[in-house]
Amino acid sequence: QVQLVESGGGLVQPGGSLRLSCAASGSIFSTNVMGWYRQAPGKQRELVARKWSGGTTYYADSVKGRFTISRDNAKNTVYLQMNSLKPEDTAVYYCNYYYMGSNYWGQGTQVTVSS
Repeated sequence: QVQLVESGGGLVQPGGSLRLSCAASGSIFSTNVMGWYRQAPGKQRELVARKWSGGTTYYADSVKGRFTISRDNAKNTVYLQMNSLKPEDTAVYYCNYYYMGSNYWGQGTQVTVSS
């Protein structure tokens, strides 16, 4: 089992920044994928960004150039730096850990972008 604990959500004005953190614990394998998904009200959960333990990174088109995902493999922690936030970024953000067909999810953290 893998446990994920997220932090860093909140309320921010358009154009502002937030940094999300997610610490993984439990049965962690060195080769894995960690990432962030989000779900806005009335919409399906969507992939925001993911980063393989080897370094490969993927971003959704909607966040390219504004969000940066990073990892500290020694701490089993993944971060999401979100800049130039827009109202459409408002959602619950979920941390994800994937290994060999198994998905684990954090509890979610609310990000609200509003003036």
